[in-house]
Amino acid sequence: MDFMTDRDVEKYMADGYVVLDGLLTSQECDELRQRMAEIVEQMDVPEHCRTTFSTHPDEQLNKQGNADYFITSGDKIRFFFEEGVFDDKGEFIIPKQRSLNKVGHALHAYEPLYKKATHSPKVQGIAKKLGLLSPVILQSMYIFKQPGIGGEVRPHQDATFLYTEPLGRVMGVWIALEDATLNNGCLWFIPGSQNSGITQRMVRAPEGTFPLTDFIGKEKTYDEQKFIAVPVKKGSVVLIHGQVVHRSAENNSEDSRHVYTFHIMESQDTRWSPDNWLQPTEELPFPPLYTK
Repeated sequence: MDFMTDRDVEKYMADGYVVLDGLLTSQECDELRQRMAEIVEQMDVPEHCRTTFSTHPDEQLNKQGNADYFITSGDKIRFFFEEGVFDDKGEFIIPKQRSLNKVGHALHAYEPLYKKATHSPKVQGIAKKLGLLSPVILQSMYIFKQPGIGGEVRPHQDATFLYTEPLGRVMGVWIALEDATLNNGCLWFIPGSQNSGITQRMVRAPEGTFPLTDFIGKEKTYDEQKFIAVPVKKGSVVLIHGQVVHRSAENNSEDSRHVYTFHIMESQDTRWSPDNWLQPTEELPFPPLYTK
């Protein structure tokens, strides 16, 4: 029996998302969390990441350093922090294990446990069930949603950042490594919103200019009443259509909400925009999802 059923496919196509229980076992979730704890323990924090950024012109080099760190992270494992976790001297004011917003964007390529989860038979089966012929992995992230300080993620569509021609070729695979609840920042969706196109794109700025990215088009305002909460259990996966509108609230609870997530793209007859912030590199072309 397929891990993803025909009914699941129908829901994904209609609503733009679907929850599938039991993608990972509890033990597999714990192993991914333990490995991330080891990565964080060993991390080297670049100096510019320790700086409190300012809009003052004198601070632009600091801001550019941070922007460079982000835009060149597609083929690396890098660290992105919550606000207010460093003091004026760049030292942690909270335990460093609780300081991070996310780690990205190439865990799937360089970390064996994450690579195994990304290419698991269940994930490959999902892609085949959805009719994907040549899916590739674009990026991966570990998202912490720290207790008490895990920030809000505003309503957005992934295609704003991961743009393809034609649209509709990108899917997020969002795996809960802990229960995601109403209290600790579960996802919220507007069902069916994947059918309304996109109104905004984040693009790379011309070479030699700063800031390094810009937005074109207008950010849309969404009706809060249309959002539906989607709490999920540890080990479950949420499949997220690239155009469905989704968000998550701040984590004001005492519980973290760790997630491993990655994006896949149907590469056959698809043009990956050269304007996207994320680009394949010689060191890391977008790897195929299907393994022999």
